[in-house]
Amino acid sequence: MDRSIYKNAVLLAVPMMVQSAIANAVVLVDNLMVGSLGTESITGVSITAQLLFVFNLAIFGGLSGPGIYGAQYYGSGDREGFRQVFRLKFWIALLVTFAGLFIFHFGGEALIKMYLTGTSGTFDVALTLQEGLTYLQIMMIGLIPFALTQVYAGSFREMNKSFPPMVAGIFSVFIDILFNYLLIYGKWIFPRLGVTGAAIATVLSRFVELFFIAVWRKAKAGEFPYLDGVYQTLRISLSWAKPILVKSAPIFVNEFLWAGGLAALTQCYSSKGLAIVAGMNISNVLCNLLNVVFVNLGAAIGILEGQFLGAREFDLARESSIRLTWFCGAACIGLTVILIGLSGIFPMAYRTTPEVRSLATMFIIITALFFPVQGLLNALYFIVRSGGKTMITFAFDSIFSWCVSVPLAYVLCHFSPLSILAIVAIVQAADLIKVIIGFILVKKGVWITNLVT
Repeated sequence: MDRSIYKNAVLLAVPMMVQSAIANAVVLVDNLMVGSLGTESITGVSITAQLLFVFNLAIFGGLSGPGIYGAQYYGSGDREGFRQVFRLKFWIALLVTFAGLFIFHFGGEALIKMYLTGTSGTFDVALTLQEGLTYLQIMMIGLIPFALTQVYAGSFREMNKSFPPMVAGIFSVFIDILFNYLLIYGKWIFPRLGVTGAAIATVLSRFVELFFIAVWRKAKAGEFPYLDGVYQTLRISLSWAKPILVKSAPIFVNEFLWAGGLAALTQCYSSKGLAIVAGMNISNVLCNLLNVVFVNLGAAIGILEGQFLGAREFDLARESSIRLTWFCGAACIGLTVILIGLSGIFPMAYRTTPEVRSLATMFIIITALFFPVQGLLNALYFIVRSGGKTMITFAFDSIFSWCVSVPLAYVLCHFSPLSILAIVAIVQAADLIKVIIGFILVKKGVWITNLVT
């Protein structure tokens, strides 16, 4: 096998990485600007961001199952099948969004309070809660444009058109940065709105991103023949959709529960003090800016493997899978070096306590050391999922999170004398178990299945 497979993976992944990096840059800008308002503001916003992350992954999970079929329909040249998948994604996105709006509207305050149970020290808990609620109520407006953008962006990528979502993301981050500055600090003719301004800027950027990507699709219709006539009807056959929904359900539940598992881990860690929540937020903002490399490289690998399976090139799929997995893991070594180098510098940008900055530095270092492990894990996950083995990936992520990671963190946080740094390191090290299992499954080829022929 020549090097073209690596080239194709990189060419597909790079625009996806840029788009994700831009999206994370929005979070970075929000954090840095909100961080200048004080520890309560950044803690309240970070807690709300954790809840919104669960929603984002629910959207991702709901669309990923049909996306497996989209990649295979594209690989097999079936245009009508691809259009049907797009319509199915559209309805899934709307249903998940309305469910999210209902939960956040009626249960947002209770969810935020779950993170405010630790010792507060000099923190104003009531102010932290109020800042978090203010941010959540405005961010809810942006859930619908965010969900619809993911429908378009995912379908573009399945057609190897990852450039338009990247450009749309660039415009959205420009809008977000501009209006963050104007509305948080009250510059030019705009009022000083603080956390409210940060939320308004982000929601505005969501609408701009959706508008841009929809206009691109209309203006460049010739580049997207697989979407021609997609809106002639939004009706889909239930008999056709049923097997896709059956395959997709474990992915949706998996992403939702996995995100919920991350939220539960943060809640466990918060029992050690609110300073930990603030420190982890600072760490996550920086680490998420760089983990776009292995997350999107893994996603690109999954799309390529799905196209191989759709075209019935099973030998090529098998041969390339392990090589691409090691390629993804190796790419993360350089990221580890970069993160460790920035670990002592980045937290200084926040107006917070020395304790929070120190915790953030150590959390960054711990996360950086496990980046290669996460690179291997992401590639293995997307490879297995490309063949529709959704129950395996469900066990891979959600069952492991709730049966191993969360109980381990809870026991260590509540019944051991270990420091929070040791606990976080132990919980992350447990992912090595998944890497070993993933290699065994991929090498055996249990994932190699054509779903659309």
